[in-house]
Amino acid sequence: MVRLPEVSHESRGLSSRICRYLATTLFLAMLVIVTPLAASDVGQNGSEDRARSESEPAGKQEKARKSIRAIKANPHSPSIDGKLNESVWGKAEWISGFAQRLPNEGEPASEQTEVAIVYDDHALYIGARLLSQNADELLMHLEKRDNQGPAEQFIVSIDSYHNRRTGFGFGVNTSGVRFDRYYASDSEGGADYSWNPVWEAATSRDSKGWYAEMRIPFSQLRFNEKEEQVWGINFNRWIPNKNEDSYWIYVPQDEAGFISHFGELEGIAGIASSSRIEIVPYFASDASFIDGDFSRDPFRDGSDLDPRIGGDVKMGLATNLTLDATFNPDFGQVEADPAEVNLSAFETFFDERRPFFNEGSSLLEGNGPSYYYSRRIGAGPHAYGSGDIVDQPNNSTILGAAKVSGRLQSGTSVGYLAALTDREFARNYDIAADSTYETQVEPYTLYNVARVEQQFGKNNSTVGVSLTSVSRDLNGVSALESRLHKNAYSGGADWVLRFKNGIYQISGYTGFSHVRGSKEALLRTQRSSARYFQRPDADYVEVDSNRTTMTGAVGFIRLAKPGGNHWVGAISGGFESPEFELNDIGSLSTADEKTINAYIAYRENKPGKYLRNHYSELWYYSEWNYGGLKQFNEMGTYNSFTLLNYWGGWFNMARQFPGNSDTKTRGGPLMRFEDGYSWGAGVHSDHNKPSYIEVGGNYGIDVLDGWLWSMFTYFKTRVGNRASFSVEPSFTREDQPRQYVTTLDDAGGGELTYGSRYIFSRLARNTLRLQFRMNYYFSPDLSLELYAEPFATNGRYHQHAELVRGGDHEVRNYEQDPNAEINLMEDEEGNKYYLVNDNGSEFTIPYRDFGFRSFRSNVVLRWEFRPGSTAYLVWQRNLSENREPGKNVGVGSLFDSFGAQGEDFIALKISYWLPISQFIN
Repeated sequence: MVRLPEVSHESRGLSSRICRYLATTLFLAMLVIVTPLAASDVGQNGSEDRARSESEPAGKQEKARKSIRAIKANPHSPSIDGKLNESVWGKAEWISGFAQRLPNEGEPASEQTEVAIVYDDHALYIGARLLSQNADELLMHLEKRDNQGPAEQFIVSIDSYHNRRTGFGFGVNTSGVRFDRYYASDSEGGADYSWNPVWEAATSRDSKGWYAEMRIPFSQLRFNEKEEQVWGINFNRWIPNKNEDSYWIYVPQDEAGFISHFGELEGIAGIASSSRIEIVPYFASDASFIDGDFSRDPFRDGSDLDPRIGGDVKMGLATNLTLDATFNPDFGQVEADPAEVNLSAFETFFDERRPFFNEGSSLLEGNGPSYYYSRRIGAGPHAYGSGDIVDQPNNSTILGAAKVSGRLQSGTSVGYLAALTDREFARNYDIAADSTYETQVEPYTLYNVARVEQQFGKNNSTVGVSLTSVSRDLNGVSALESRLHKNAYSGGADWVLRFKNGIYQISGYTGFSHVRGSKEALLRTQRSSARYFQRPDADYVEVDSNRTTMTGAVGFIRLAKPGGNHWVGAISGGFESPEFELNDIGSLSTADEKTINAYIAYRENKPGKYLRNHYSELWYYSEWNYGGLKQFNEMGTYNSFTLLNYWGGWFNMARQFPGNSDTKTRGGPLMRFEDGYSWGAGVHSDHNKPSYIEVGGNYGIDVLDGWLWSMFTYFKTRVGNRASFSVEPSFTREDQPRQYVTTLDDAGGGELTYGSRYIFSRLARNTLRLQFRMNYYFSPDLSLELYAEPFATNGRYHQHAELVRGGDHEVRNYEQDPNAEINLMEDEEGNKYYLVNDNGSEFTIPYRDFGFRSFRSNVVLRWEFRPGSTAYLVWQRNLSENREPGKNVGVGSLFDSFGAQGEDFIALKISYWLPISQFIN
């Protein structure tokens, strides 16, 4: 095998050692910094509570809170069977007195709920008696872990730091399905559902109602080291057939906050913050089978087998910090991204689906720009192979990643992530020379993300700092040095200042970015779609071909009233400098903007004669670039309502005013942004019934006779107690008047377009998508899940034209101009193109019409065979093909791809949870 000099084994090994040394050094440095901080908090028992009390003037101390006292289980702890028949429950303190938040705010709950708490040296036990006047009508729907479903539910929320801002939620429904969440802020609606602790729950039922029993290990919570613990706590019961949401401590809908209102859990004494050590090794093996002719491919025969091992580690550091690490992570059970055809100049940012990066991600995300977009880590290589036949890696291998997170007694939250991805190579085959060789397509890359946030004041205001860095070992590989930054840094400070319990807020952020690399790499950055410094009519930015660094800035300020009766609103303004760049580890579509945004809204949460609640908002958004030209200007209204029977709907309307786009010509002069109108509306049934339907649509027009309309439907239902089904079809049809086609720099453009021809056309496009899910639940821990998405789209480019002058949207249509002639041609290989003769000047335009079909499916058998230990059996199918372009798609088009070529992927993964700390203790 021929190997290029820059990718020799020796250089690979040396770079590997360098990157691993850097990763280890940074990680150890982080431990050196944060561990003394955590240790310094030990012994400061009650400091936060005293500081809060001392900060409040005399006579202004808060009113007494409800409390519940836990008793210690001695000598036997409860068994988790949902029956509450152990003697310790008879000795426990039972509390009740729940009040409704919905539907009749402040009134006593319609059903009696009683809760008690006991504990032992290792865990907290919660028992709940959920009485019901119609116990025989209780829904017993099964779901998979973390799916709450339409059955009745009981939730306990614990503020174990007692900081009145963050907390942990544990819930169970009538069938024993567990779900959990992490509250990163003082808001019930902003919970992080990716948090996955290991705990137990069981339920039972009789003629009086149902019963829940939970065991929450202290190792799954975080709390300060004290002789006697005082935690914030709240309980919630949801009764779907009455649409009743009742709480032990209910927060009126017009008030801000959630955790800050909690009652107190007392009586827990003599427990130690666990030195948590958990290991989850995994074994996985997958096989892929690809359709096609591989007779001339020296690298592939259509099948591949890949066994591998790896694992995760979770470890407590000092008192309040936790280390999460993953080695050779596997994401074979992750659902595929939806299909799309992206015709814009900008990247599509998909949601994160990988468990390691999802869990606890809120601790790394601030209230500012997207400094951290986790899907950068392990993404596809940035360069491509150079042979006639190329075996290109789909992703960069993640050698390892680690997170440190937690909250110190001082009210400081800490989050840190480091990840190292491997160097990747494409295998190439040169047909003429009959030889194979490798080219490097991705370097070793070290990613670092850090965030520190401090809570202060009686209103739980916060200030935080985020920092990120990316370091690449480019090792002199020209294909990589010309494309990638060698180093990238970004970060900044953000704040949320809360007044009157969060009814008023002042929030904002300020930050920076800095990238460095070769002249070629920085030239690509300056000319990218995020900034287009090469624009010929821009007098405030310019391309500098000798540049090797670039530094940008960002800022934002917002004054808001998110709480209180009826009226809410906000006004904000911000900027992103033209040099601002985040796309090494963050996400950024465009920089170079200054914005003003405002809204005012009226809401009514108390039921009236016809409506249960309603919301009406008027908003305005305006944007300028750094040249002072208005880019975008829009205002509109959004309205929603819920009827007394819990059916509801929404409608909106917007007016887009004229503006100037500095991206439509993709590096050319400004082009006028067409103004127009848009409308949308939808209706939905009661969210909390076993069957639910929503129907909606949007329509828009502009001054150039462009139009777009779309419709969508979402329907879900239950089939018995064990199966669920949902289908979500959507259809979009549009005729866009100014779709970019290409730029011709050497085809005799006029002075008004700076010597180039900017070619546009009308685009008639139809897209039909159907997302289908069907799940069967054998038990709360064993499920079979099916996801399928057929997708069809067609696009026809017609009425080709060129921009007449910069700063306008007027075009000259070649089909209508008597001095021009355009014809569709085809070369010897069957490739189509347009040949244009314009006043004797002849040039070609690419043929862009398209027809695309795809079918993606995912079948997963998931079994949590013991707490924290899971087995997956996965079958993924990926089919796609190009079809005759330009024609409209219909329902039958969704089935076109079923016979297409594609890939089948089958995987088995088994992970086993080992709580090492339990064996040590």
